[in-house]
Amino acid sequence: MNLRHLALAMTAIGGLHGCAVAPGTAAVAPAGLSELMERPAERALVEGIRAYDEGQYVQAEAALRRALAGGLASARDRATAHKLVAFVACTSARPAECEASFRAARAADPSFVLSRSEAGHPLWGPVYRRVVP
Repeated sequence: MNLRHLALAMTAIGGLHGCAVAPGTAAVAPAGLSELMERPAERALVEGIRAYDEGQYVQAEAALRRALAGGLASARDRATAHKLVAFVACTSARPAECEASFRAARAADPSFVLSRSEAGHPLWGPVYRRVVP
């Protein structure tokens, strides 16, 4: 897993419990990585990210779809899974699926955007720009 995706997974851990604490209440410790990996959907997301990073796109897409079907707790994680499914679909000449996955990413997390380098990709960049202006 590359460092960017590991950082994303660690961000998800913190996002599962939130950071704000109401006055007069005890702080809830964020879930640890081992706790996160006990959750089937989150474990499948990590497996999907790893497979994607290793260029195993068929396995990545299957794991990412399992993660989505398993009910990822974090909106950001759902958007990430949809984004990577979109990347696989676009590179597999499935533009309608690519577009649908970008739409699903935005629906999962309204603040979803690709990085500048991702948005400039020649295969999925044009599809993304049509979906997420």
